[in-house]
Amino acid sequence: MTGDGGLTVGDSSSTSDPVASGAPDARPSRLCAKGLSVDYVRKGKSVRAVDNVDLELRDGEFVAIVGPSGSGKSTFLMAIDGLVPLSGGTVSVNGTVTHGPAPDRAVVFQDASLLPWRTIIDNVAYGLEIAKRPKAERYRIAEELIALTGLRGFEQFYPSQLSGGMRQRVNIARALASNPEVLLLDEPFSGLDAQTRETMQGELLKVWDEQKKTAVFVTHQIDEAVYLADRVIAFSARPARIVQEWRIPFERPRPLELKQTQKHRDIEAEIWAVVRHEGEKSAKGR
Repeated sequence: MTGDGGLTVGDSSSTSDPVASGAPDARPSRLCAKGLSVDYVRKGKSVRAVDNVDLELRDGEFVAIVGPSGSGKSTFLMAIDGLVPLSGGTVSVNGTVTHGPAPDRAVVFQDASLLPWRTIIDNVAYGLEIAKRPKAERYRIAEELIALTGLRGFEQFYPSQLSGGMRQRVNIARALASNPEVLLLDEPFSGLDAQTRETMQGELLKVWDEQKKTAVFVTHQIDEAVYLADRVIAFSARPARIVQEWRIPFERPRPLELKQTQKHRDIEAEIWAVVRHEGEKSAKGR
């Protein structure tokens, strides 16, 4: 199945993108998962959730991960952050093997999980406060990120006074406040209505264009993955393995209207065919 984007299911090297065709990427490596495996115990039995995944991200690269429901996408993300212990393999940031959570990685969860008794600016500055950064510095950083995420004027509001989309903006600003090397996003827009979700996708890209953080984004929405990412990785049914990779050929910045083009839809269709096939395999295996 081939679309206008020059991408073929089962042969990601067919794209004309120079990186995909073998030319080396000169950007430094920021994140590297090598042989990453995760097991958990269920009813007294060890169950493998993620199996021997190798994935490297270069500086400023935005990678989206898709796959069937329950395939281990979020588990993989949490393992990268150190919130889930590894059963095998390693995670490295800037060439240094990690051992648990650290400020070089920050997670944006599905639920904003803001502190309801703190104002928006105090929520954004919370991590800096825990790190014992000077008050003037943490408020300066928080104010800059509030402006970047379109929340200026809401500094003294409380989370309960904001919409779901605005709370997720606060969540993103809070994650960026510690200036992490890698930003990990676990379906951050899944709880939003369709219109707000579309808006937030565009807003996230504006923030990313400004910060150029290395990012891993987990999503069930194929159109979201194609619109946001430089690369889209498809996971197999559990245990998670990488079964396909696509280089997304669209230049940046990307207007939301891009999602309505035939080229975008063709790439979506190719990715969806792989994800659907993996989902069917999972259903047959039950």
